[in-house]
Amino acid sequence: MQRTVSALIAAALLGLTGLYATRSAPDDSQVVAILRTFIKTNANQPDQPNEWHGRINYAQLDQQFAAMAQRSEMAGLAVAIVEDGELRFVRGYGVVDRNTNVPVTLDTVFRWASVSKTVAGMLAATLSNEGLVDLERPVARWNTSLRLPEGAEARLSFEQLLSQQTGLTKNAFDERLEDGGDPRVLRSELVNAPLQCEPGSCHSYQNIAFDAASEILAQAAQRSYPNAVSERLFLPLGMKSANYGMSGLTGAKDWARPHNGRTVRPLNDSYWRVPAAAGAESNIVDFSRWLQAAMGERPDVLPESVLRIAQSPRVNTAPIYGGALRQANSKAKYGLGWRSFDYDGHRLFGHSGAVDGYRATLIFDPATRTGVVAMWNSNWGTPFRIPFAVLDSYNQRTDSRWLELDTKTQ
Repeated sequence: MQRTVSALIAAALLGLTGLYATRSAPDDSQVVAILRTFIKTNANQPDQPNEWHGRINYAQLDQQFAAMAQRSEMAGLAVAIVEDGELRFVRGYGVVDRNTNVPVTLDTVFRWASVSKTVAGMLAATLSNEGLVDLERPVARWNTSLRLPEGAEARLSFEQLLSQQTGLTKNAFDERLEDGGDPRVLRSELVNAPLQCEPGSCHSYQNIAFDAASEILAQAAQRSYPNAVSERLFLPLGMKSANYGMSGLTGAKDWARPHNGRTVRPLNDSYWRVPAAAGAESNIVDFSRWLQAAMGERPDVLPESVLRIAQSPRVNTAPIYGGALRQANSKAKYGLGWRSFDYDGHRLFGHSGAVDGYRATLIFDPATRTGVVAMWNSNWGTPFRIPFAVLDSYNQRTDSRWLELDTKTQ
């Protein structure tokens, strides 16, 4: 497929030669836009009950997802389930906008939030596999805006940056980013930020510092970061709706508005300005394509060698999630933008994310080639339980209660 996309790039450039003979040549953004027109979407998706087959009790889960979408805390929800490597279930629930009650469809575009970090890790692994990126090279040897206390960027490797080992206190300067700060300026000012450990010696989750990866990867690929991702990952995987930036969301014909409860929230571009950390968006079908590729189902684009580089754990982390989910997982670790942890005797991989008005999650079990992606346009945290309910169903657990919701507060 990568050869096909390369051929399409060449064809697109050739086709544009005449058009731009008397003008400036097209830039890589124009080429990517043209390449999107070559991607054909499959209209036949398993979104109806007679198409749901497998070990998982899809009918029961469908009822639970529908009930969840009706909650006052929710607006819309989209879920896709891959069982034994195949897409077996995909469906939308609720609405894209409570003011209009337009329903969520399989084409509705949502934000990935911090699941975007998995893309940065995969692109870094891809370029490393091709010999274009040295993951052990210190960050300071790239032209980035990142400055750490005591010049630690000269000791911090790119691999350590991607595995969240900057040593900074958690989410350093995120509030300033949300207040409109320029991420490049904020990265340079991290030199004055407090440390929680020696850089390279512990896990410390970041967004602004992590996004120095977008600067490094753009240099290595000789493309803007979004276009490098599109050309090397999204388009070869057939992910036509996948994009970056606010315009990538609002330019879609069908996109989910952010909500807090029943209130529609204004869009905020803060985390779009750190694309490697939280800038991606797509519809649920394309999100499932990313899941399948991450599980090893698309070796033509993401071979096992690339998956191993990206997903292998580099550092221990604190338990993830909160409440009952926090108690249910253990041995959490972080790779290159990828989390892994134990749940019910299974080693799971993935990531979750949250920005104002949107949430997303991607979790899979490589041993069973089964996983889940879900996106919703509200700030409610309970749908993070969805993957665990699905995996419990696959593993025939009869005591799973993750989606048994309190009906008192509607």
